[in-house]
Amino acid sequence: MGDKSILIVAGGQGTRMGANRPKQFLDLQGKPILIHTLQNLHTACPEAAFTVVLPEDQHNTWLQLCREHACTIQHQVVKGGNTRTESVRNGLATISAKGFIAIHDGVRPFVKSTFVQRLFHEAAQHGNAIPACGVRESLRQINGASSKAVDRSSFVTVQTPQVFDAAKLKEAFAQMDDASFTDDATVFEAAGHSIHLSEGDPDNLKITLPADLVWAEAIADTFS
Repeated sequence: MGDKSILIVAGGQGTRMGANRPKQFLDLQGKPILIHTLQNLHTACPEAAFTVVLPEDQHNTWLQLCREHACTIQHQVVKGGNTRTESVRNGLATISAKGFIAIHDGVRPFVKSTFVQRLFHEAAQHGNAIPACGVRESLRQINGASSKAVDRSSFVTVQTPQVFDAAKLKEAFAQMDDASFTDDATVFEAAGHSIHLSEGDPDNLKITLPADLVWAEAIADTFS
């Protein structure tokens, strides 16, 4: 398969969380969320090279948190950009074009080893692997003041880590001018590559709202 790199993007400020600190630094069972994320990814892929992308004014805080919680996993810390796309591009600039790169949200701490390993395996077969889950609730499409029901079986929700052929991913981001993408697979697809959807994990929670943190505490009690 070649080299494996894991890029963790953590640029949140916690505004929707209503917190007084960035959401990636909020406490989850005695440790910052981002440390859970890094440690669980390292357990899944100890051979990978790790990069954490954070706003520059959060670097010292992160290093201090790593010392306080005895997190000794080797990783580089890269300055984030004004958008998620810019942050990913900054991280990719420091990563080799060999092998495969996984990009993961810093506030998705519950990444299981079998899940991550399967995504790398599928990416080696298909050039990329994008985890997705079916929509459980009914959907309606809004058009101005009206709306209509749509078939939820035609839609999926997309998760991370998203794993890509490293050389093709770096080329896709280098060619991309629009910095408004919120999904790395969309950038990859815009460069002309087909997307391979892989089975997602319902427990792979992204912590964004206060209710998510409550749910995260419940998942953490049984996560392994």
